Amino acid sequence: MKPWEAIDHARSPDGTLLELVRRADEWVVRADGRTLMTSRTHGSEQALASLALEGAGSPQSVLVGGLGLGFTLRATLDQLPANARVVVVELVPELCAWNRGPVAHLARRPLDDPRTELRVGDVVDAIARARQAYDAILLDVDNGPSALIHGSNGRLYDDAGVRACRSALRRGGVLGVWSTGPDAGYVRRLRRAGLEAEQRRVPARDEPKGTRHVIFLGRKACNRGPEG
Repeated sequence: MKPWEAIDHARSPDGTLLELVRRADEWVVRADGRTLMTSRTHGSEQALASLALEGAGSPQSVLVGGLGLGFTLRATLDQLPANARVVVVELVPELCAWNRGPVAHLARRPLDDPRTELRVGDVVDAIARARQAYDAILLDVDNGPSALIHGSNGRLYDDAGVRACRSALRRGGVLGVWSTGPDAGYVRRLRRAGLEAEQRRVPARDEPKGTRHVIFLGRKACNRGPEG
């Protein structure tokens, strides 16, 4: 078996070492030595986009939190019309550079799509600044609400974070969240915030067997009522 080849590395704001490595045609991003994302498994990222956008009806404005290797963004773009707008927020500048360079081909260069607006920064801040701005918010940040590699990401999934997501959604909008596994506590937080919530298990790859991940869905009611 061929050895892993180190391509580049970066530091996240909290000091975590991110490494981009490859072996043959497989690409992996590691965080302090742990696999954070891989080009071999992205079926659940596609499911995140499909389930959230389907629930949102005919979305025109979408926020994607976390660029990863570009698969969630690509799946989102593939399901939106030509006049839609997708804002993708990524915290680590080097990860953006990798998506424009060595791994751009993996997801068919989604950053080059004219519908894409890339913002380098913390998605928590982007959500906090938005109010009724998005038809769908897709969060592919860390390993989900409870399996965190970066502890600072917890504020995206706590009660305040969930309420901020609800405020950033338009009526009838959908919050979709990718996770390595289920989390009943997060579902309860979604419901406390006034969202219709569920969690679904989906295949990690584009095949029915094997590892499964979880997609959380929180839908904001269409009826008129108090916002925020």
